[in-house]
Amino acid sequence: MSFTYNRTIRFQDTDAAGVVYFANVLAICHEAYEAALESLGIDIKQFFTNPSTAFPIIHADIDFMRPMYCGDKIFVSLTPLRIRAEQFEIDYQIYISDKLAAKAMTRHVCIDVASRKKIGLSAEIVKCLERLR
Repeated sequence: MSFTYNRTIRFQDTDAAGVVYFANVLAICHEAYEAALESLGIDIKQFFTNPSTAFPIIHADIDFMRPMYCGDKIFVSLTPLRIRAEQFEIDYQIYISDKLAAKAMTRHVCIDVASRKKIGLSAEIVKCLERLR
């Protein structure tokens, strides 16, 4: 079963039209990603601060099915997928109640921080991705 993250849409998430600003949906997805890492026992401060290996996002996309408003209770379903030796994607489905509001995807590449070159995903990271599926 995929990882789920619950959240309430806040006023700060919305734009002048009163709906969630598109870029903030990607920020919400990243919150879900961080929560998923924590659920695996990963120390996110250590994961994101001065690591020897990093997983930058190299591509993201999002599709909207319905607007999200301040006060909406949402849940994000997160499912990772390994696509290459050095890359993985995370698919996000965002629901209000049982209705799909948006779908997003982030593609990450594994790099050695010192050289900034692509490297293969470690066995530990592959195991973490599998645990979230």
